[in-house]
Amino acid sequence: MQMKDATRLKKDMPILEIAEKSPKAVELLAMYGLHCTNCFFNNSETLEDGARLHGMTDKETDLMVEEINRELEKDT
Repeated sequence: MQMKDATRLKKDMPILEIAEKSPKAVELLAMYGLHCTNCFFNNSETLEDGARLHGMTDKETDLMVEEINRELEKDT
């Protein structure tokens, strides 16, 4: 099941929720070095938390979210 406009990827979404809603988003996150679904903390952290732990700035996180949402929109 792919994300619809109402459930677009947002940086304040829990990683576990993203993983449950969109396998494609998980693949795209992995391309950015965020292998969050295998992480012990994925049930309590947001995407933004995970990105920070991986050294991403807020601007880099925002750009990543925009790029991933563009890719997800191609599948809808």
